[in-house]
Amino acid sequence: MIRIGEETPSRFELLSMVKKHSNLLGKTTVDEQDASDVELDGQFWHDVFDLYFVGGKESRGRQDDDLIFFVRKWRRHGFHDNDEGLAPYFVRRWAPELDKLTGESLSEVDWRRSFYLNMIAHTSYSVTVAICSHRALINHQAEQGTPLSPIYKVVKTVYASPSRVNFHLDSKKEVETTPAYPDICFAIDDFDSTFDAVVLSDTDHCYCVLLNALDGAAFPSEKDTNDSSSSNKLPLRIDTNSLKSKNSKLTLFSGFVSYQMVRDAYDAGSSRFGSLLSVGHSSGKTDRLYMKGPGGRGEVEVAVSGVVD
Repeated sequence: MIRIGEETPSRFELLSMVKKHSNLLGKTTVDEQDASDVELDGQFWHDVFDLYFVGGKESRGRQDDDLIFFVRKWRRHGFHDNDEGLAPYFVRRWAPELDKLTGESLSEVDWRRSFYLNMIAHTSYSVTVAICSHRALINHQAEQGTPLSPIYKVVKTVYASPSRVNFHLDSKKEVETTPAYPDICFAIDDFDSTFDAVVLSDTDHCYCVLLNALDGAAFPSEKDTNDSSSSNKLPLRIDTNSLKSKNSKLTLFSGFVSYQMVRDAYDAGSSRFGSLLSVGHSSGKTDRLYMKGPGGRGEVEVAVSGVVD
């Protein structure tokens, strides 16, 4: 079990330890010759997972969602290739003992990936959809000090999920939920009413989308670390300055498209903009427009319909 002095570490201290070993985070598979000993140490990640999401002080306070995600071990060509239809993860409701949560599936769990998935799932997010002046946005990008005031905006709380929800655009009802992991999705069930007033009516308008991480598991408080009676006798080096304090905000996705680009793509019914915009037709009058994020990272699916002047 991981300990600092005589106390179990706080989330802030645990995240600092994890950050030291996150150099391979973007890799799908971990190569033994590239990874550190900790990167491949299943017991280390099991203990970190347990303290962070199940048995630690913050976890017992149940500030998080009570759903715990467990990622199945990755095979070279995918998750359990021989088990067709088996999801790459399974879900349990929180209980005070980790190993009882997994039961007979204990040996199937990839603890490192499970830790990161729960870190994402137990963090708070908001999506901002705004209409801005294209000229003002260009000036803002050129001169960072230039203020940018949206013409209209909607801010909505969203939740991270390793599942993808597909909707019938004509009936506004979900069709099915399918596993998306390792992709992470942020669905807005009431998109029709939430964004009903988001209308591009001027050629200078542009449609902007931002996804921000705000609070939760990824933003542990430093207070518990500073208040700990054992904080002056740490046997492990913890770089507390490397982590941001609570109430920080991190932008994960930021993108915009101009009025003309949306209009042209909608009128054409197909992509004219390479990887930036594409339109998928549905059976109703509303179409799906897909926006790629900067550098191709991330994708936003938007329901677009014409409005009579």
